[in-house]
Amino acid sequence: MTRVLVTGASGFIGSHLCAELVAGGHTVRAMTRRPDDYAGAGEPIAGDVSDPDSLEPGLAGADAAYYLVHALGSDDFVERDAEAARAFGEAAARAGVGQLIYLGGLGVDDGRLSDHLRSRREVEGLLAGGGVPVTTLRAAIVIGHDGISWELTRQLAQRLPAMITPAWVSTRTQPIALVDMIRYLVGVLGRPETYGSAYDVGGPEVLSYGEMLRRVAKIIDGRPLPMLPVPLLTPRLSSAWLQLITDVDPVTARNLIGSMSNEVVVRDDRIRRLIPGDQLGYDDAVRAALIDCRRAGESW
Repeated sequence: MTRVLVTGASGFIGSHLCAELVAGGHTVRAMTRRPDDYAGAGEPIAGDVSDPDSLEPGLAGADAAYYLVHALGSDDFVERDAEAARAFGEAAARAGVGQLIYLGGLGVDDGRLSDHLRSRREVEGLLAGGGVPVTTLRAAIVIGHDGISWELTRQLAQRLPAMITPAWVSTRTQPIALVDMIRYLVGVLGRPETYGSAYDVGGPEVLSYGEMLRRVAKIIDGRPLPMLPVPLLTPRLSSAWLQLITDVDPVTARNLIGSMSNEVVVRDDRIRRLIPGDQLGYDDAVRAALIDCRRAGESW
């Protein structure tokens, strides 16, 4: 039985991960800033990665820890994420943790990565700075109810009869279903051959953002989604446009939009051999997310 700490336990990925780990027989500590309000799987424990002094209780005695947090909703997220990752890696080393598992972002580090993706890559190194081996899974959009990138996609496809689109709608990406993302996160736990390694993860299809939007619109109500490209629509204008159409936090949306000009596709599929299994296709992942949305009492 593995003793595991999950940061971001009340978040989109963390909540599903905690449930799956508990179902698999692991002992889970769910780190949250508000443990009294936590209603998910695992034992809630107070902790905040931005407060190094709060990390010791959750990490004490843990065999492994998942790092699923970021400060994307802040304008200074690059600095805040770097400080938190450095502190967490050092605290994990002091606690004798054997493995850190981090969910990062896809993208070729060619000097042209967005601030968001460059920060994700920087965090990988900072987590490892304390000496604990890190297993990194690099993903693009995770398709599931309450995922921020997925909510942007769903709300745009649902609410607009047509779109004036920026250049980034032609960028290729490789979305992955929530169920497959969780399967990979659980699958690398306690696997020594993954220590110190980074793996690209994605679903079975490579799509442009425009194709993703069109297919969501078709699934929701069977209609086409006409698009008129406007190449001069800048990231800042794009984020202002998203603020008008969606209810996603505007700072988070702006930081995400900056990454949509970077192609994010799997270039190394070692994870498919390490953790074999059928993957959910994009349309099926969308349908599953919409079902969960309806179960949560939201309309679409």
